[in-house]
Amino acid sequence: MGRICLRRRESPSSLLSDHHVKAPAGGKSQTSGIAVRHVRRSHSGKYGKVKKDGAGGKGTWGKLLDTDIDSHIDRNDPNYDSGEEPYQLVGTTVADPLDEFKKAVVSIIEEYFSNGDVELASSDLRELGSSEYYPYFIKRLVSMAMDRHDKEKEMASVLLSALYADVISPAQIRDGFFMLIESSDDLAVDILDAVDILALFLARAVVDDILPPAFLARARKALPESSKGVQVIQTAEKSYLSAPHHAELVERRWGGSTHITVEEVKKKIGDLLREYVDSGDTLEACRCIRELGVSFFHHEVVKRALILAMEIRSAEPLMLKLLKEAAEEGLVSSSQMVKGFSRLAESLDDLALDIPSAKALFQSFVPKAISEGWLDASLTKPATEDGEIQEDEKVRKYKKESVTIIHEYFLSDDIPELIRSLEDLGAPEYNPIFLKKLITLAMDRKNREKEMASVLLSALHIEIFSTEDIVNGFVLLLESAEDTALDILDASNELALFLARAVIDDVLAPLNLEEIGSRLPPKCSGSETVRMARSLIAARHAGERLLRCWGGGTGWAVEDAKDKIMKLLEEYESGGVVSEACQCIRDLGMPFFNHEVVKKALIMAMEKKNDHMLDLLQECFSEGLITINQMTKGFTRIKDGLDDLALDIPNAKEKFGFYVEHAQSKGWLLPLFDSPATDA
Repeated sequence: MGRICLRRRESPSSLLSDHHVKAPAGGKSQTSGIAVRHVRRSHSGKYGKVKKDGAGGKGTWGKLLDTDIDSHIDRNDPNYDSGEEPYQLVGTTVADPLDEFKKAVVSIIEEYFSNGDVELASSDLRELGSSEYYPYFIKRLVSMAMDRHDKEKEMASVLLSALYADVISPAQIRDGFFMLIESSDDLAVDILDAVDILALFLARAVVDDILPPAFLARARKALPESSKGVQVIQTAEKSYLSAPHHAELVERRWGGSTHITVEEVKKKIGDLLREYVDSGDTLEACRCIRELGVSFFHHEVVKRALILAMEIRSAEPLMLKLLKEAAEEGLVSSSQMVKGFSRLAESLDDLALDIPSAKALFQSFVPKAISEGWLDASLTKPATEDGEIQEDEKVRKYKKESVTIIHEYFLSDDIPELIRSLEDLGAPEYNPIFLKKLITLAMDRKNREKEMASVLLSALHIEIFSTEDIVNGFVLLLESAEDTALDILDASNELALFLARAVIDDVLAPLNLEEIGSRLPPKCSGSETVRMARSLIAARHAGERLLRCWGGGTGWAVEDAKDKIMKLLEEYESGGVVSEACQCIRDLGMPFFNHEVVKKALIMAMEKKNDHMLDLLQECFSEGLITINQMTKGFTRIKDGLDDLALDIPNAKEKFGFYVEHAQSKGWLLPLFDSPATDA
């Protein structure tokens, strides 16, 4: 009989096999992770099967548990074989840590599919520890999602993107997906379209930048040609990643974002209240409110129910009955009830335009609700009774005018006009309040307005807002993050995106995040948002992803603008006409970003020793195309980066000193600008 070899192909998944078999004491094991019947070998080289009662058969050495076997084994014998050593029996079974990990992650995944809470799933996985088994978590998450609806598939992809780099390392992501591809044949037995679904998961991971495209080629080389894993990779490459506009198609294949929007929740609340008016079934209405699963947004139910009671006078008894029932059941908490009444009180002036009796009706609802015990009497107390200082009339007026300016900006997209309006207000000390209003209003709108808000922050920072104003504004936002979350479901994630985007756009420096975090209570919602922003910035390709986090809704992106500016300057440098270059700058339509033209023109002049660029700047300044503020900002940015610039251009400081003198003689710069010579 030939020699028996028991081997298995090495792969990343072998590190996470279901069973780990320890080698017997004093012996060596040829296998790992495979349960096999031990084969005994005699000195003659023949193999004999062990008898049923454990005694030896032909060519064996007797009973396994014979106590005198050691006396027959001479370890100094040239023919000594460690395989003949007796096996030691282990009295107790030690729990496999992988088995424990498996049970725990199934619970985490099931809970995540139930509540959709990415942060909770992330913290649960982190607390579980055993990070060496994270590739198994990826395999388990995707394989469980594959056998469910599109909602769970989308949720799985969203969770993987959230965990990438922050909790699970890129290498572990790759190992987890390789394990999935390896198990394609097994998955196809239970899931008919496993190849297509797994291919889509692979393509989505590439689109989401958590897997490099090169991973597919490397994985294919490591797989047998006949395996379904190769089909999965081919389907991902040909059907999904090679298609036109593949990123948009892949991202929306399972229905897009799993996060329910404010508009959708409001619509559902409105629909269920109108159905309640028709049916009058209070129990059914309460059940529908409970099924919404947004207990933190129940103040919207209160507000809309009261408005409907004002609009449809016959519905008033029904609406008050519903609110009373919801309060007594504990469905709508006391704080949510007060919040709903308070929000309605704040909008009574606007509501009175459509419902003239709104104020009188509201005044009748409040005492009735308090007397029946389902509204807290604190609603009627003036703010000063709790020791709070009533808001200054000037601040209230500023807020009101700010809201009008921001609404006009969202309609017109006219940044220079907005800046002029802010300057006309003449209250720079309230700049942080404006920033808070801008982002709060943008968060309750679509991605277009969010992108416009981020772009506006860049322009305001250049023109009239100091870094301190920006920092103070974000502190105000984060201090009230918990209140904001009552109105905006995904407030924490969106605030983190605004913070991270501000760093990418050079509005804030990374150190400013430390400053903002230090000014917040350690365990508040705002501190968690700052931590999320740091994670977003630390992720791979963070710049590209964050620049497009709102979809580039205004058509303006920093990288696109820089590329266009570089091209027009190169054309001008190669013999172009000044007037044509000025027209190109004008066509960009970004006067708030002209400091980039100044910066790139000066660097090009240094690199190519072509002072002809100064003629272009002179023409732009004479025409009013580039303002003195933009010119000063451009020179300041060069000055701040001179040390780095000198590594590539040895005489950068000398040349810049000459340019500053020229600019000052022509009146391009503000008197406050300090030249490098003055600093020295």
